[in-house]
Amino acid sequence: MSRPGAVTFKGTPLTLVGEAVKVGQSAPDFTVYYFEGGLKPIKLSDLKGKPSFISVVPSLDTGVCAIQTKKFNQELSALGDKVNALTVSLDLPFAQNRFCGAEGIKSMRVGSDYQNREFGQKYGMLIDELKLLARGVFVLDKDGKVAYSELVPEVTTEPNYEAALAALKKLL
Repeated sequence: MSRPGAVTFKGTPLTLVGEAVKVGQSAPDFTVYYFEGGLKPIKLSDLKGKPSFISVVPSLDTGVCAIQTKKFNQELSALGDKVNALTVSLDLPFAQNRFCGAEGIKSMRVGSDYQNREFGQKYGMLIDELKLLARGVFVLDKDGKVAYSELVPEVTTEPNYEAALAALKKLL
């Protein structure tokens, strides 16, 4: 399934691959990879048991994505291990690891969807024309049910930080 015009990039309409994830549904299963002494998977099942916060960005090497990741990392640090926090992009795990080290990202794990773009397709976040992920946020309850879903309509703008964090805090 594709959704033409679902997002824009600098005003240009783009197509998203996959169905939109909606509040109330069970979160689709996925596998992304992170680097910690080697490539390791993160699956939806790894996030169950406590509320999860998933921030989705096109590339950590861009200004808005870096701002989003650093802002959520800072805000989520106060919650400690009460939540699972994950940022997903298509950057290679090695580049993600380098970014996190340079920027002091310690409250979020960063997973790459580079292998098969499974997350992007199952969450309806893969931009067909750019082969990057759209910008968004998902909050899942401890059982993996979607409690909050935001697809940012213009890829170059920031998400609604307050609404996403408020949705997460309701689950604590």
